[in-house]
Amino acid sequence: MAHPHDPAVDGRGFTTLSVASILSESAKRHADRPALFYNDEAITYRELWEQTRAYAGALRARGIGRGDRVAMMIPNVPDFPRVYYAVLALGAIVVPIHLLLKSEEIAVALQDAGADLFVASATSLAEAAPAAAETGVPLLTVLLPADAPGGIPRLEAEAAAAEPITRLEPTAPLDAATILFTSGTTGTPKGAVGSHLSIIEQVHSVLIDGIGVSNEDVTFGGLPLFHTFGQTSVLNMAFRAGSAVILMPRFDGDEALALMVKHRATVFVGVPTMYVGLVEAARRSDERPPLRFANSGGAALPVALLDAFEQAYGVPPHEGYGLTETAPTVTVNSFGKPTVPGTVGETLWGVEVALANPDVEDRIELCEGDDELGEIIVRGHNVFKGYVGREEATREAIVDGWFRTGDLGTYADGILTVVDRKKDMILRSGYNVYPTEVEAVLARHPKVAASAVFGVADEVRGQEIHAAVLPSAGVEIDLTRSSSSRKNTSLRTSTRGSCTS
Repeated sequence: MAHPHDPAVDGRGFTTLSVASILSESAKRHADRPALFYNDEAITYRELWEQTRAYAGALRARGIGRGDRVAMMIPNVPDFPRVYYAVLALGAIVVPIHLLLKSEEIAVALQDAGADLFVASATSLAEAAPAAAETGVPLLTVLLPADAPGGIPRLEAEAAAAEPITRLEPTAPLDAATILFTSGTTGTPKGAVGSHLSIIEQVHSVLIDGIGVSNEDVTFGGLPLFHTFGQTSVLNMAFRAGSAVILMPRFDGDEALALMVKHRATVFVGVPTMYVGLVEAARRSDERPPLRFANSGGAALPVALLDAFEQAYGVPPHEGYGLTETAPTVTVNSFGKPTVPGTVGETLWGVEVALANPDVEDRIELCEGDDELGEIIVRGHNVFKGYVGREEATREAIVDGWFRTGDLGTYADGILTVVDRKKDMILRSGYNVYPTEVEAVLARHPKVAASAVFGVADEVRGQEIHAAVLPSAGVEIDLTRSSSSRKNTSLRTSTRGSCTS
């Protein structure tokens, strides 16, 4: 039956939701608890929100408001959350920029995002300033000494002179909150647009079913905050719970261990390379923080590394899986349940995972058996709104209502196992070889700290397998011996069923 248009039914409604409320509400509920530990400074939630309101006042005085897009290029220092939440509090969209990008790449990101303002730290000005000049985007800086030459306006000075905001600008749940650029492994980086609903529901789902962080916890914040993993799984999650965050601008295993011991960290969230650094640091120090939970993501965590970390720190890493386009977490080995090594766990509440035929691009053809190998597809509250300015790329990513991840995996008994990227698979002598499986074998060798496996064209086999290996500390590799022994190596390939045409 057809119904006439009714705004009460068909309209966007009057519900409001803002990621900035994560900080503003904790400033009420946990006012005098520490929000940040940075160097020797402890900043309470009350202080951080007051500073953020002042920053928002300065941005508002520059005309920034609802729907405007503010790029930021700031390391893991207190100015990151100040700017991040100030932008969101105004109803504007925050566009974090990767700290290692060069000016040409920054300029592309500013143009693609349609940035109205750019806030860059003094440490990034060498690349950020030329990009702002090229694109004509107004530039503000933080952390620049007041007497520094150059004349770039300082946000700290403008905030001191501005009238702080008193309340959040209302935003609808599906309004854009962030534009986060993908890593670009499949081509030019694309700006994935995340909504307030996706980010907040992600935080609540993980807090209830995944981690269980409380205001008594102290979370290590060494993950880059410009990345979705650091923003959601560290900053937003910890702040929603009223937990303190230890900020570390540049990760170093020994320094990280010292900071975690000093501030009595109970939660560690990191990528595998950070786990390698902490395992190595544990061999040089007997001090340990009172960790109760560890979470890994961003890349596959070798089982050998998982075991080494648990042996060194007394807690097993709980591996999860996610992408920039999924806010980011899709699945996780949840706290309080036994981990399943080699897997990335169960789906979050409200998130659905399935496997599809990776060879069929224009529609979703579901695999018949869960134990088959297929492309991981996702739908749920965590899926992004689309790629900014790239409708064709969005249509390629969202097919029949599912987000195609480009990752291959198996999904049996409600447990997801990621095998590899669809584009990374090596076809050797007609057999599928998945680099992550070879890397997992290499990780078990006591002299190997990390490795990267990739395919190289070969006239006989189509592709041959090559590996770049990082030796463990103090280990030297005899390249002559390694070269002469290659002919004696053998390869075992996967024979699992594949969901293909």
